[in-house]
Amino acid sequence: MKLWLRQHHQALLQTLTGAWRHLGSFGFNAVVLAVALALPFAGFTLLENLRPVSGQLAVEPEISLFLELDTPRAKARELEPAIRAILKEYQSAASVEFVPREQALATLQKRSNVPDALATLGSNPLPDGYVLRLQGYSEPDQAGRIGQIATRLEALPGVETLQVDSDWIKRLAALINVLRVGLVLLACTLGMVVIAVVFNTIRLQVMTQQEEIEVSRLVGATDAYIQRPFYYSGALLGLCGGILALVTVNLGLQPLNAEITDFARLYASEFRLLALPLPLALTLLAIAAALGWCGALLSVKRQLARLARQGS
Repeated sequence: MKLWLRQHHQALLQTLTGAWRHLGSFGFNAVVLAVALALPFAGFTLLENLRPVSGQLAVEPEISLFLELDTPRAKARELEPAIRAILKEYQSAASVEFVPREQALATLQKRSNVPDALATLGSNPLPDGYVLRLQGYSEPDQAGRIGQIATRLEALPGVETLQVDSDWIKRLAALINVLRVGLVLLACTLGMVVIAVVFNTIRLQVMTQQEEIEVSRLVGATDAYIQRPFYYSGALLGLCGGILALVTVNLGLQPLNAEITDFARLYASEFRLLALPLPLALTLLAIAAALGWCGALLSVKRQLARLARQGS
């Protein structure tokens, strides 16, 4: 065990020494990786900030039922038990408010800029109705269940029209899902770019150290011993590229927040973009290091196999 740890310590020390000795080329390759990783890192930051906002926006969607104009008041009142039964069937908590046509007209007159025009109509053109404020819908993805409830309510006798304000929630959920899928595809594509860059970098290192590798084999060094420093080099390159990408994204949040804050104030909001939480940031850095390690693994095995064929 001590021998294994000593070998890994030597390989890591050799990797750090080599990176410091060729700091210019190592830094350039890290910057290339940072450019590739910055886009998915920025996408994850955006989605992480939108996730709680979307939950807050979808807290209490409303359903408005408008009855037929000639429905008697008694029959209109009798619909409430049927409405509550449907809500109970879907295990949906909601406040059910009956809105008489007189109250609806008074509210419209207060909010409208043309009260005189409403007065000239002579009679109240508004029907009785119900307003349902659904509770417990903390995720936009639950908007599909709201649509099922609305379909059942619309089929009740005496209901002429029904209005659901969850359509925008569905659009928000669809938009977030599209962004999530697009981000995954983008991350996979740029992950291949990271692997390709590390693959080519390690290939050049193996070619540069070809004589050292041959001498090491002559004195009995195993392939694992020879490959180990290159693996560390690929992982270190990926990690440094990830750190640079994360720093770049966090620095970019400052000027963005200056503009977002002014825009959010127009809607009485304090929304601003926050940096990724530490666990998620560490996970992304680990993934970047793993991509670098994969690129090094593919490159080293191929190059060492080629050198072995040339030696034989």
